[in-house]
Amino acid sequence: MTDQGTAADTRSAKTETGRKDERTGLLEREGKYLTFELARENYGLEILKVREIIGMMDITAVPQTPAFVKGLINLRGKVIPVVDLRLKFGLPVKEYTERTAIIVVEIRMASGPVQMGIVVDTVSEVMNIVGQDIESTPNFGARLKTDYILGMAKVKGRVIILLDIDRVLTDEELTLVSGA
Repeated sequence: MTDQGTAADTRSAKTETGRKDERTGLLEREGKYLTFELARENYGLEILKVREIIGMMDITAVPQTPAFVKGLINLRGKVIPVVDLRLKFGLPVKEYTERTAIIVVEIRMASGPVQMGIVVDTVSEVMNIVGQDIESTPNFGARLKTDYILGMAKVKGRVIILLDIDRVLTDEELTLVSGA
């Protein structure tokens, strides 16, 4: 066998191994997801990160915070920061309706877990998404940050963007929000 043949075989094996590693990673992401909508797009959160879903309630604004930080809510005696995902993702502002909800999630921080509310247009359903229906996050180039996307699920003829809620906010933003 020639050196060229050996090199091609090695590249092919590395490519195949890379595909298997990627596939294994996607298979590990299968499970139950709470799906919701923002600006008519479908998103999903790992159900294990969700603590509860509540309707809109009075939010106490906190001065000198970014626009996407809506403020704080008092949930059964516990003060929880609230972030509007629409604003965090740069989507247009929309007036809250009776379908607008706050999903209370638990986020990992260096200091430990923190509960936070995220405002969404509407909660859809809990779905069991199998690994073979999940694809890797498309590459949008180096300037666009997508590390908060776990993958893209193809279910019932639609695409659901699966979010890693621990990465939606940067460490600095998490510290700011949790300190609000």
